[in-house]
Amino acid sequence: MPRYFTQDHEWIDVDGTAATVGITDYAQGQLGDITFVELPAAGADLGKGDSVCVVDSVKAASDVYSPVSGAVTDLNEALAEQPELVNSAAESDGWLWKMTLADAGELDALMDEAAYQTYVAGL
Repeated sequence: MPRYFTQDHEWIDVDGTAATVGITDYAQGQLGDITFVELPAAGADLGKGDSVCVVDSVKAASDVYSPVSGAVTDLNEALAEQPELVNSAAESDGWLWKMTLADAGELDALMDEAAYQTYVAGL
């Protein structure tokens, strides 16, 4: 399953036209202890770059942006009771939402893992 990354530190795993989105381990480390996650509405139509949800931490509240266009199909409801999953498993169990892709061509503008690691190293 290919994984892509954004310059805003979101990751997206793609399986056909289905995708899972979260924030990177780098992002959660910058935010510190996550205290609350405001998830998008199920069924919401998202445009690439739209602010979709908010992750609150002891340091700041941070918007999370949609890496691609599509519709929300599922939410990580576990985050309501355990927002710290974003800290402990940012790139696995701490996923934020699942979606269907409207235009798979939008993935071409995202980074692969090697490019993302190079990007983060330059910050």
